[in-house]
Amino acid sequence: MSNHKDRVIIRRKKMAHAEHHGGSWKIAYADFMTAMMAFFLVMWILSLVPKQDLKEIADYFRMPLMDAVSGGYQADYSRSVIPGGQPSLVPNPHPGANPGQAADDRLDVERLEDLKSALEELIRIDPVLKEFRPQLLLDMTQDGLRIQIIDRQSRPMFSTGSAHVQIYMRAILRSLSSSLNEMPNRILISGHTDSLQYASGERLYSNWELSADRANAARQELVAGGLAEAKVKQVVGLADSVSLVKDNPAAAVNRRISLLVLNSRAERRMDEQAASGSQEFDLREAMQETEGPISIHIPGLPEMPSALPVVP
Repeated sequence: MSNHKDRVIIRRKKMAHAEHHGGSWKIAYADFMTAMMAFFLVMWILSLVPKQDLKEIADYFRMPLMDAVSGGYQADYSRSVIPGGQPSLVPNPHPGANPGQAADDRLDVERLEDLKSALEELIRIDPVLKEFRPQLLLDMTQDGLRIQIIDRQSRPMFSTGSAHVQIYMRAILRSLSSSLNEMPNRILISGHTDSLQYASGERLYSNWELSADRANAARQELVAGGLAEAKVKQVVGLADSVSLVKDNPAAAVNRRISLLVLNSRAERRMDEQAASGSQEFDLREAMQETEGPISIHIPGLPEMPSALPVVP
């Protein structure tokens, strides 16, 4: 028997581990998710912006590139991305535009929106205006903020067939004058009547003269209440040519005074057309932008019924 023991050798195999993957895919995935989040955030914000603001934003970002390529606002309005070539046959769609004009117009719209909110709050808390709130209509048009003071069968603004201002109409106009005077915007005042004619017809004194006289009487009351005379841009009478209730031109609510607080774009257009002798500014179109029934709603107050039905 041998004294030597066999030597036992144990071999342990080492398992080779796969190398760890790099972290580059994680970075790429994180970048992708961030980009998607930013994309959907931008889409959500754009869905909340009014179309007019989107157009102005697009114009703002379009103009600097045109200036850089061609050197000014007299640029060729060709859609080609490569400068040069034949000049565009399309005229400048924004003649006389300047870099700050779009921004000024946006600020002007914001001021008018603030004025609308301030007037709604004034109507809510002012004891005089609060009593007559069903006769006050406020809405924004493409030419500015329109304030309409409508007539009612039981509470007319003027004496029948004349431009004599009733006491409560005087109180309404003078209460509004201070707020209107704080704005740099000028005002267009228009008078409207129903379709009922004078017994003498239109030979001597018609609804045209009556509406113009009432508009001027409203101007006088605004000035007496503190409105600067220079703030009045125009005073016009439109008779029954722009009815608030087209199906019933004889309705009392068609008798009204409209105060249009002009935005800078509308006033600029009026000045340019007046200088050129053009009559393209259609006041009737500006007055009848609101179509269909008009309901009155003032924040903080319950919803008012439609102002269109005549109150007996």
